[in-house]
Amino acid sequence: MMDSSSSFTNKSISTKRLDVAMGASTEVTRSTFTKVLLDSHVAIEADSSTDMSDLGTLETLSATESESSNSEPLNLEKSTKPQQTHKNQLKQDATPYSKRPCTVEDTGLSEQLLLKLLIKHILVEHVISVRQLANKMALSGGIIQTLLDQAKTINWLENRQSDKQGTMRYALSALGILEAEKSFSHDGYLGVAPVPLAQYCDICIKQTSRNTLVIKERLQQRFSKLMFSPELISTIGPALNSTKPILIYGAPGVGKSYLCRHLNLIFGDDVLIPMAIEINNIIIQVYDPQVHVLSDNVQQANNDATQLVSLEQGYDPRWHLCQRPLIITGGELTAAMLEVNFDATSRTYKAPLQLKANNGILLLDDLGRQKISPVQLFNRWIIPLEERRDFLSLPNGLHFEIPFELILLFSTNLAPKELVDDAFLRRLGYKIKFEALSFELYKKLWFITCAEYQLECDESIFNYLIEQHHYVDQKDFLPCLPRDLLSIVSDQIKFNQLAPQVTQALICFAWQHYFV
Repeated sequence: MMDSSSSFTNKSISTKRLDVAMGASTEVTRSTFTKVLLDSHVAIEADSSTDMSDLGTLETLSATESESSNSEPLNLEKSTKPQQTHKNQLKQDATPYSKRPCTVEDTGLSEQLLLKLLIKHILVEHVISVRQLANKMALSGGIIQTLLDQAKTINWLENRQSDKQGTMRYALSALGILEAEKSFSHDGYLGVAPVPLAQYCDICIKQTSRNTLVIKERLQQRFSKLMFSPELISTIGPALNSTKPILIYGAPGVGKSYLCRHLNLIFGDDVLIPMAIEINNIIIQVYDPQVHVLSDNVQQANNDATQLVSLEQGYDPRWHLCQRPLIITGGELTAAMLEVNFDATSRTYKAPLQLKANNGILLLDDLGRQKISPVQLFNRWIIPLEERRDFLSLPNGLHFEIPFELILLFSTNLAPKELVDDAFLRRLGYKIKFEALSFELYKKLWFITCAEYQLECDESIFNYLIEQHHYVDQKDFLPCLPRDLLSIVSDQIKFNQLAPQVTQALICFAWQHYFV
């Protein structure tokens, strides 16, 4: 998904590719036109040097071709749908999730909100062109021009001398500067145009993880290095498919954290995350580059999540195509982090954790060590867990509802009954205990880890580790030990310039400095 700094290539790309497809013939088949139009769309996404106002080319070409052929209107979503497999594909007859807005009304936002966002951008840049504003607000050039015309009507804007390319530029009038400064004093948000709450809720529900099936083979491939038991794999998969809350517990070092931090990739698909959402003219930032990871498949026209955007209507850059979110919080969690927060310094509203985690996973690590008690925490989630919706409020007292389309994952080293009573535990769909590895799995993991560190290890050395250290000190076969011990061994070999061979002496050194 493109960010707010991106723009698009000009319409010559589309027309050139259509000319190639047509050749000497004046008749273009429906399938050929669709393929060329899709290729043009991908090229438009890839370029960042041209005015967004030229995006209207796709709509114009599509409409012209449709009318001239007297055929049914082109349906790019239908012609480019991926082959359906299980329920990890979107319904093929679903309407496009998010069309690129072509007018102010299409944005779902008030003209007043867009005008104030526009003049704040101009205040920061001093002098700016339509193209630059289109990039910063992620709106088409046509919408930007409409807003500029309105700003001039109310005397907020002045024309400035064109640049060397003849592009008209704009600056704020004295009245416009006062209005922009007033807007900044109330709301410091300065980014792309938000999406309305209703549109966000609609898309969030449609791209729920409940539409994606986790299969055993994918789980086994993802966690092959940790040698989880077949019984554990057979429990985790159905738990994820259930989308019910999951409690993972067990001793430290059994692989809980590693598994939890990679579960969002198990689904194998991407979702759309808005830069910000709008509620009653208040903007809440949702996309967070620290936790939301942009997808590697942004330019795949047949990717499931890209079908949420209507290619026929163009690309809506107010959304980012991302991996399913994984939001992790531990002992630092407070009740305030689960509510909308107003940052007095930046004068912006920040989304709560569960809003950022929607369509993904919210991991509450080290449950029982937060400032908020487990009982308070579970009480906070009762309605969201049962009704799949959450109720939030803004500092001004406004209440609103959002979907609760995420998997709530708890991880703890404590026994579940030490945290809450049976009544709360029954509300958790799955309680999964992680245990130490069997001897066979531990041995296999040890030699795999040796290969990763490019170390040679005789079986006699491994037997020495088991008999003289594990058994003597009564240490379980934890999945973390091969990696941690061999890391120390590797450090010693590099420092002393030794042969890459695991020895009894190196095992003793690593064991002595690992355990206290």
